[in-house]
Amino acid sequence: MLGNLVVLVIMIALVALFGWLTYRAIRAKKMWVKIVGGILGAVATLLFVTLTFAISKGFTTMYMPPSALDANLKVEGTPEQIARGKYLANISCVGCHDPEKTGALVGGFDMSAEIPIPLGTIVSRNLTPAGALSQYTDAELFRVLRHGVGKDGALSGYMGFLSYRQLSDDDTKALIAYLRSLPPTPSKSNAPQGTQFNALALLMIGAGMFPIPEPVTGVVTAPAAGQNAAYGKYVATFGDCRGCHGPQMTGAEPSAADPAGVPNARLFVAGLTREQFTQMMRTGKRPDGSELKMPWESAAQMNDEDLGALYEYLKAPAETASK
Repeated sequence: MLGNLVVLVIMIALVALFGWLTYRAIRAKKMWVKIVGGILGAVATLLFVTLTFAISKGFTTMYMPPSALDANLKVEGTPEQIARGKYLANISCVGCHDPEKTGALVGGFDMSAEIPIPLGTIVSRNLTPAGALSQYTDAELFRVLRHGVGKDGALSGYMGFLSYRQLSDDDTKALIAYLRSLPPTPSKSNAPQGTQFNALALLMIGAGMFPIPEPVTGVVTAPAAGQNAAYGKYVATFGDCRGCHGPQMTGAEPSAADPAGVPNARLFVAGLTREQFTQMMRTGKRPDGSELKMPWESAAQMNDEDLGALYEYLKAPAETASK
């Protein structure tokens, strides 16, 4: 945060400097200085005003997000909660927090290395009680999952952009119960974990290139489980399918973070039977035998009922499936 604050102060100083130079140019006695200096100074001032505004907006978004903390929230940690939390974690958390498939959510996955532009440090955290988890209350962990806001009140980096804030209250508590139940397992590396966005990232956030999901308020409940599109949408949410393929699962255009873009899952699934879809998600192989180029290993942990609901969601028209 301190480094980004210094950059912001420098940008404000540059705005003032170029504004002053523009003023001096306009006040000059020579006409060519008035015209050339005035135009160049005005363009430079406008450029730095625009950049400073975007960085300021990104700074505010990142370090001063609105959020609510229910300090009295407690998670019982019942066997049922832990079992449900384990199921969800094996689908939702292992991709980033257990990159080496060791069976322990010790983090250490450097996601910034997967992004073609330098946005800072983005390393998944150790979610066992040996990591930062031990420093959080149940209420603070709930806030991380529901609002993407960390213990310090700032956006918790990468987590702040994911769809897990749409998890039901019960499932959010189940995840917390499961993480609390894990044995303390030290990370393999002493390298810092967490997200430290640089000024370029703040600029892009402020410019709307990495939009923050809409805030979620009130009590959140899950649809009744069943082989239908409504529950399938919820499965696509806790599986973070919608995080990659878009809110409607219709794909995502190329972006700075993902120049290749993401394909429309609905178009592909439209030609599959439920059995073919289930087999594909279990094996990572398309019906024609080609490799499925996506993190299918997490989806493979879904039970048949949830995969069936996901299939129904993808087969339904996007407008209907969103309801």
